[in-house]
Amino acid sequence: MFRKMFVIFGASDILWMVFAVSQASQIDIFPSEPEIFAQIGDSVSLTCSTASCESPSFSWRTQMDSPLNGKVRNEGTTSTLTMDPVSFGNEHQYLCTAICGAMKLEKAIQVKIYSFSKDPEIHLSSPPEVGKPVTVMCSVPDVYPFERLEIELKKGNRSMKIQDFLEPSEKKAQETKSLEVTFPPTDEDIGKALVCQATLHIYDDDSPPKVRKTTKELEVYISPKDTAISVNPSTRLQEGDSVTMTCTSAGLPAPRILWSKKLDNGNLQLLSENATLTLISMRAEDSGIYVCEGDNPVGKDRKEVELIVQEKNFTVEILPGPQIAAQIGDSVVLTCDVRDCDSPSFSWRTQIDSPLNGNARSEGSKSTLTLSPVSLENEHFYLCTVMCGQRKLEKGIQVKPYSFSSDPEIEMSGPLVSGNPVTVSCKVPNVYPFDWLEIELFKGESIMMNKIFSKDVSKKALETKSLEKTFIPTTEDTGNVLVCLARLSTDEMEFEPKQRQSTQTLYVNVAPRDTTILVSPSSILEEGSSVNMTCASDGLPAPKILWSRQLSNGDLQPISENATLTFMSTKMEDSGIYVCEGINQAGISRKEVELIIQVAPKDIQLTAFPSESVKEGDTVIISCICGNVPPTLIILKKKAKTGYTVLQSTDGAYTIHRAQLEDAGVYQCESKNEVGSQLRSLTLDVKGRESNKDYFSPEFLMLYCASALILTAIGMIAYFARRANMTGSYSLVEAQRTKV
Repeated sequence: MFRKMFVIFGASDILWMVFAVSQASQIDIFPSEPEIFAQIGDSVSLTCSTASCESPSFSWRTQMDSPLNGKVRNEGTTSTLTMDPVSFGNEHQYLCTAICGAMKLEKAIQVKIYSFSKDPEIHLSSPPEVGKPVTVMCSVPDVYPFERLEIELKKGNRSMKIQDFLEPSEKKAQETKSLEVTFPPTDEDIGKALVCQATLHIYDDDSPPKVRKTTKELEVYISPKDTAISVNPSTRLQEGDSVTMTCTSAGLPAPRILWSKKLDNGNLQLLSENATLTLISMRAEDSGIYVCEGDNPVGKDRKEVELIVQEKNFTVEILPGPQIAAQIGDSVVLTCDVRDCDSPSFSWRTQIDSPLNGNARSEGSKSTLTLSPVSLENEHFYLCTVMCGQRKLEKGIQVKPYSFSSDPEIEMSGPLVSGNPVTVSCKVPNVYPFDWLEIELFKGESIMMNKIFSKDVSKKALETKSLEKTFIPTTEDTGNVLVCLARLSTDEMEFEPKQRQSTQTLYVNVAPRDTTILVSPSSILEEGSSVNMTCASDGLPAPKILWSRQLSNGDLQPISENATLTFMSTKMEDSGIYVCEGINQAGISRKEVELIIQVAPKDIQLTAFPSESVKEGDTVIISCICGNVPPTLIILKKKAKTGYTVLQSTDGAYTIHRAQLEDAGVYQCESKNEVGSQLRSLTLDVKGRESNKDYFSPEFLMLYCASALILTAIGMIAYFARRANMTGSYSLVEAQRTKV
């Protein structure tokens, strides 16, 4: 026995297709229709099932072996093919194959697709107006297959047009199809409805087709006409009167009323959107042509009326007067005052029609023009024009901007130093017009210079003008006052001359001079002594004292800013040149002193070369060295029975050529300077030879040469030792008294 089921649920169109396999190997498909219709974008499921086979094997395919474009799900005795969403790729004959053991059964179903998801749309080419043709378009979007489509347009209950689309499509696609009807609306069409009905015949049998329709109420318009104006009390008025004008216009929908005034250039100035226009306190300038316009979506209708307002006599006065001088940066208000005119109309302009560069404000019988801030662009002859009805009066005022907002500035080219020329500059910043300017420079009550500036017509700008004077200051100028006086005046303007001044007290500097150094007790001292070096320098302002020490490379090393430089316990390395500088802003004055620190002789070295014990005939060099700075006096002596005999030495060295027995004895070296002296002695032993015969050997010659070289080296060592201990030298013979 076969079991079958076919169910479609709403937009999902779920289809159950049941296969049943009987013991007689027969298979049927239900419903009996061999095809179904599926909406593009919907979801459709095909279900294949068997009843007499417990474990069937299912497979799906299209008759043309095209892709399934769906998902297959097998569960027990059923198999489902789901197409979600339905598309053009699902328009096929689908076959379900069931295999149960050695038995194979197959059934087919045709899936046809269509698109008819949107209602028709009604569009009008223009707002429908009685008597004017209008085109109505009825369009059906995204339809397939359109050759099965029929569109009908109705007006009320009457069909206007039916159109079929029987031509075959060249490709599978959703298309928008439409029909158009042109007709002239009439009064009878008001309130009727336009109905666009679309029918899609998707079934080949007598099944009902798919139908969609859209309804739109037909709004028929009537362009404004029969526009009329009523004026109360009259179109001829006096200044100060009031008038009411009422406008009517017929049309459908009811026209909107617009009141405008026609300007001189023909343009319209909108005044009101009310049917009634009331003007109060009329003025002569209110005269003109007034336009009433009826307006609705399909047209306009216009009516005009001319009003004439007669004027009265009046007077105009402008303040503060016929001319005014205005400081640049300040605020100036020009006032235009009208008398004997109830509703004056004001306008401001310049004589050459330049921009006003100001803010005009009118209220009642007065109008003000505010220039804030005043600038060079405000240098004009301003005219106030007053209209009272049809009459016109003008008054003018000359505005003269000037700039004189800062005091003069006094500048010096450098510090005031007695005897040195200096240039004084007196500057007046941001002045205009500078041909009104005069600058005078005073020293005390005496005028040093004055200057009047000529006009430069090529420039119109704020400038800085100055006067310069060079003079030689003296100490007598100290305390005097420099006065820079600036005046800005003109014969053309009736105001007191503007005057500004600046002052500066003179303080004349004197460069340091007559710098002296006082050394106490002396500039030549013994090591360990104390010394005070006091520096003084004249100048204005009082110079600052700076002590420095001169280095070996000539540079100065600052050591003190006190007037007195003190050494409590001097050392030999304190010797050197010391520099005192007097410094102020006008200059520098310098003085030097050399400080010499003396040391008593010490570290004497008395030697005999080659030995203190020699043989008769040998050459002996007795040498005495003292490393003192300053150099000391070296005296070599030999002890005799009657005292000491002074030897003739050279640089502290005494040479004995071919020593004799009588050369043996005590030798003494005395080193002394002004500070003190020191003694050293040695004993020379001369031994006799076995033979009295003259003896001269090569060894003796070599000893003689070596002694000469050693003597020279010892002299050089002594010299460089003195140089290393102290820069400079001192000699008892050449020493002079220190001068400071």
